[in-house]
Amino acid sequence: MTAPSPTDRGGPDEAAPPWPPGPRPDTEADTGTGEPEEETQEARAAQRELVAHTPGFIFGEASSFGGSLVAGAQHGVSAGGSARDVFLGGKTEIHHHGTGPASAAYVSGEIPRQRLDALAAVFVESPSFAAALARLRDERVLVLAGARSTGRHSAALMLLHRLGVPAVHALSAETGPANLGTQLPSPAGHVLRDLTLSRNRPLRDTHLYAARDRLAKTGGYLVVTLENSPFLLGVTPSAWEPPEAAAVLRAHLADLRKEPADIPGLLDLAPVRDFLARGAHRPAEAARFAAEVARYDGGEQAAARLADFGHAAVEQQCREWLGDPETTLRDKAFLISLAVFDQAPYVLAAELADKLYVHFQRLQHPEQPPEIPVFGLPAETRLERARAEGELRDEDTDWGPVPQFTARFKKENTPRVLLGEVWTGHPSARPALVAWLKELARDGRPVVRTRAAAAAALLAHADLPSAMALLIDGWAVSKAFGPRITAANTLTLAQLLDAPVVLRLLTRWCTDGHWARRWTAIRAFGLLTPLRPDLAGPALSALAARARAGGSDRTESKNLVDSTALLLSVGARRGEMLSELVRLLHHDTASVRALALAAFVRSCDNAEEGALVEWYADTGMYETDSARDLATLWRTALGDRGHTRAALAALRTWVRLAERRPDVAQALELLLPALVVTADDRKRLGHELAGMPAPDGGARSPVADRLLGLLIPSTPDPSRDPSRS
Repeated sequence: MTAPSPTDRGGPDEAAPPWPPGPRPDTEADTGTGEPEEETQEARAAQRELVAHTPGFIFGEASSFGGSLVAGAQHGVSAGGSARDVFLGGKTEIHHHGTGPASAAYVSGEIPRQRLDALAAVFVESPSFAAALARLRDERVLVLAGARSTGRHSAALMLLHRLGVPAVHALSAETGPANLGTQLPSPAGHVLRDLTLSRNRPLRDTHLYAARDRLAKTGGYLVVTLENSPFLLGVTPSAWEPPEAAAVLRAHLADLRKEPADIPGLLDLAPVRDFLARGAHRPAEAARFAAEVARYDGGEQAAARLADFGHAAVEQQCREWLGDPETTLRDKAFLISLAVFDQAPYVLAAELADKLYVHFQRLQHPEQPPEIPVFGLPAETRLERARAEGELRDEDTDWGPVPQFTARFKKENTPRVLLGEVWTGHPSARPALVAWLKELARDGRPVVRTRAAAAAALLAHADLPSAMALLIDGWAVSKAFGPRITAANTLTLAQLLDAPVVLRLLTRWCTDGHWARRWTAIRAFGLLTPLRPDLAGPALSALAARARAGGSDRTESKNLVDSTALLLSVGARRGEMLSELVRLLHHDTASVRALALAAFVRSCDNAEEGALVEWYADTGMYETDSARDLATLWRTALGDRGHTRAALAALRTWVRLAERRPDVAQALELLLPALVVTADDRKRLGHELAGMPAPDGGARSPVADRLLGLLIPSTPDPSRDPSRS
């Protein structure tokens, strides 16, 4: 959880939270053109907070989700869960920060043998598997292309397992096509999962030739998995087709049931036949269903579990919950609150359910004062009624992991279905639900505010016009910072869910006549692109259009720069974004050129994990186009009067990091000559490096000393100059 700014405060109608404070939560809309209040949360912190507190059911439902920031292991519910493959292999990453290209970029971890053996016990070969295996054995490098969630990663692991390699290593997701050959030092199997390609980052046959030469020397093998892509130049992938759901079901039942004779009878059960008849199922779904079938003992409860499996059963259950007159209003409020706070601490769902219950009472019985029972049923009973379960687990906080009793629905799609049913099937409940969500958006706790945004995003996915009119636009035009960031979070998550026209709305709002809508859209683009790298191009175009229009005040200009800088946090698209920023340097509008430089410098002045400097040292410096574009931006920023001071401060950030990381030091030594074109360049950098103190307070940083030596070589002896003889 990210600590908010010390200047943040709780809401005016809430007791100030003792810790941690949140953004000022006023939600009164601004209908005029008044000045915005001072922004109270830095953009990177807002992005981390959004990722940390967004519920898993949002990311699980986002079919297009998979950006580098999140999918690169900064969110626990990111790509790689059970919905993507039958089996998720563990991965241990070991970072080597050496001085050469191979060691500086090398990140790998061995997948435990027991995990591979467990997968082998249930893996089902599809018709395409044998051909892929023969090709891998012959060529040592295989590109396995197929749709998402079809088990292609499991297939890659099993291809290597079938070859009998001594170990299987998972390569870092940051590995690019150009440095494939540097990542394969051992006689083992290697798998690169979901390689992201683009126009500026294609996979060429020469990349595979280099990797094959390396593997031939070490005796290793490599499988690269990816979606079907037009950016395969000279590369013919091996097409992956998933096995039939029935075969996956049989394999898992054979592994889970001790008596093979039971399997035919289980497959003949009516719910099982219905499941297989409902069309194609992804391997992961068939595996989960097999676990339910394996538990079948002939009893009524076991039969009910099988019948309840699937989306249709969840929809029916939600309708029954909300439409049953025997279910009390308080129980319905708890169900809705649990949907919003699924996989969050139970106390939040219970506490805030009572607030929703108050709104329901005021709506249904306005003449009576609302009443909340002080004591009631125990948590276990309430969860059992809601078909939910709880567990004690550590929750990350600003003060370290804290054990919390968390609650979640047993069916992972229940929150989305339930909230959609409330919003579209019971419109008379909307006034209470809207008032409650607005109250949550004023809460001092980041997790509560983010969950309010996530719930509003789901409502927008179900009925965008109503959600915009009743919730989102009111937050977006607020003078206060807190509601605007809630609106930005909501639109970001709604786009992750592929809600209709959200991208078009954000693009239009970037040049809207209302300053608060512009602020909301600009911030939303910054939050969105690390989660949806494919939208980095449209986002940059929209942000540049706002800069071209001009007229931004100090707050909006800072927001523009911060959001544009976040585009450079998209690992898979960093090279492409550097190229686009270089293109903007030639724009005929000064404000657009200034935005490109300011955003680049802002991104450089960051030494956090995964920052631009770390990517450059690990990967970017070995990509010719990326290295050239980064040097161009550095040189232009250092030489531009409006950005020189900030660029020099960012350079100090890189030098300080180089004191701890040899690969960063090497990257700086290789970068420095490209930054010196004129005598003024040399003078400016020399003055900065000469005055840079050492970390221990010494006269000069050792790294700065070495860089200064490269910048200003020792003066040669005139007597040895041949031209003087």
